[in-house]
Amino acid sequence: MSEIKVLLIEDDPMVLEINKAFIERVKRFKVIETASNGTEGLKLIKKYKPDLVVLDIYMPEQDGVETLQQIRANKIQVDVMIITAANDLETIRFMMQNGAFDYIIKPFNFERIEKALNKYKTYYSTMAPSGTATQKDLDTLFFSEVRDVPVTLELPKGLNELTLKQIARFIKEQTEAKSAEEVAEGIGIARVTARRYLDYLVKSGTIQMDIQYGTVGRPVNRYLLKK
Repeated sequence: MSEIKVLLIEDDPMVLEINKAFIERVKRFKVIETASNGTEGLKLIKKYKPDLVVLDIYMPEQDGVETLQQIRANKIQVDVMIITAANDLETIRFMMQNGAFDYIIKPFNFERIEKALNKYKTYYSTMAPSGTATQKDLDTLFFSEVRDVPVTLELPKGLNELTLKQIARFIKEQTEAKSAEEVAEGIGIARVTARRYLDYLVKSGTIQMDIQYGTVGRPVNRYLLKK
């Protein structure tokens, strides 16, 4: 699958480096360029044509509000995600009304931006190809939370509900059984971590495990939605 090109616009050098590191921890995302204000950012957007712009609001010269306005006024084909300290409802509403894909308020943790980027990845994969979409495609995109995964009141130590749902959703979207390594690669986590969640989902009755024997080597455990 192709890389998702990101342009990061943030005036604080330390925050910029942290955000860049967070973004590039998520599989398929690559920060191709950075800018310290909206004026510089717009020039780089036109030059590099990124898939996604991650935009701050409080910046010198040209803030994020005006930058998003200009992106839309110039009909630049790019998606925008907001990461900012601005938490007033007027600003939030304006940015969302002008097409911000997500709005993350500082300070935030890696899990929050990971969730946003994984949701964007689903959107990108659904909307990038030319042609048409089915209602199922759109329902998966807009209502992507897995609501039928049985989660106990207290998950085993080391497991969290968000990752559990991401893995369950990934399995539900597959047409063939997947190994723990393939699941790990698809979600962007370690294989040993994926295996722990898959084992839990098998025990909970959500998915089933098939053992597949090859011509050589050890058998491989593969997982699919329970029939």
